[in-house]
Amino acid sequence: QVQLVESGGGLVQAGGSLRLSCAGSGSILAPNTMGWYRQVPGKQRELVAAVTSGGSRNYAESVKGRFTISRDNAKNTVYLQMNSLKPEDTAVYYCNVRPLGNLINYWGQGTQVTVSS
Repeated sequence: QVQLVESGGGLVQAGGSLRLSCAGSGSILAPNTMGWYRQVPGKQRELVAAVTSGGSRNYAESVKGRFTISRDNAKNTVYLQMNSLKPEDTAVYYCNVRPLGNLINYWGQGTQVTVSS
């Protein structure tokens, strides 16, 4: 079975940086899109950033210029470098993998990011 394990979350002061990692294992079909979503209580889960197998990227407007998504296809791993963090970035961040043409997509367990004022 596919498993996604996130790491790198934690508590950081405003203006600081964190790097999230998501390591995939199991039978992950390719090509696929890997991405990061975040969710806070009472809000919908929202896309933060995504990257295709070919390297095409897109970002939420709120994080453009601050966050960078990247992936290592050989390692089935996706990263999210987060710079200039703001308190409004506080959320649980979830890794997602969506194979092309497949109704099934996969989620990690989530990692908490807390940005203090």
